[in-house]
Amino acid sequence: MVRLLQLELQKLLLNRTSKILIFVSFILPFCVILLSSIKINVFGIFTLELGELGVFNFPIIWHLTTFFAAQFKFFFAIVVVSMIGNEYSNKTLKQNLIDGLSKKEFILSKFYAIGFFSLASTVLIGFITLCIGLYYSSYTEMNIIFRQTDFLIAYFVKLLGFFSLCLFFGMLIKRSAFALAFLFILYLLEWIVFGIITWKVNVDVAEKIQNFFPLKSMYKLIDQPFQRIAMTKFPEKTAMAYDYAVHWYEIAIVLGWTALFVFLSYLLLKNRDL
Repeated sequence: MVRLLQLELQKLLLNRTSKILIFVSFILPFCVILLSSIKINVFGIFTLELGELGVFNFPIIWHLTTFFAAQFKFFFAIVVVSMIGNEYSNKTLKQNLIDGLSKKEFILSKFYAIGFFSLASTVLIGFITLCIGLYYSSYTEMNIIFRQTDFLIAYFVKLLGFFSLCLFFGMLIKRSAFALAFLFILYLLEWIVFGIITWKVNVDVAEKIQNFFPLKSMYKLIDQPFQRIAMTKFPEKTAMAYDYAVHWYEIAIVLGWTALFVFLSYLLLKNRDL
């Protein structure tokens, strides 16, 4: 595994574009820190500072930061589809196979790189969240600080699943721009199917089925935190139930899609005439 990971990292770091995108992918999550310094001027009367409103208290901060950090995953998605497109355009795929690398090892090297960067991003977000929380949070008890750190697990699985989907599209299309376009097409397709099921059956059944779709299941791992914040601040006005927790079956669904995308990527390469 280490050998394959080193091989893939070497390819990425030798490519200037990939280095820039990887750098941006790791720098952008620090924008989460800016949330803590945002000040909102209310009609010139007084100023609200988000950091003083309690939204960065433990344990809710784990939910908030992982949700916003996940929005930056598209930058590394470009790296994933590009590293496949470059293999075909630069003929390095064929050369690797000639040098003795099997097709299975080739796909695994890509997946190991995806796993490595997903883990590195998770550790980074965990560190940033801990720093912001320790500075702003009113709660300093250890059992409260590390409560709901399962959002970090959900964040890691979300990245792993999304980048595996990008890997599959990269193998399927072989061109970066078209592979990224297929992500948008899949998004539209999921909502079209949702609309058809709603029309033919009902919205409750459609929502339950939609939660098994690739992109939707990845999104559901970390739901938006705004309603939770509103429930915390105005409990009497937001009595509607909101399930924001990370569930094991949601993680299992995304891991299932991840395994399927990696397997399909291998099948495409195995059956493709190079």
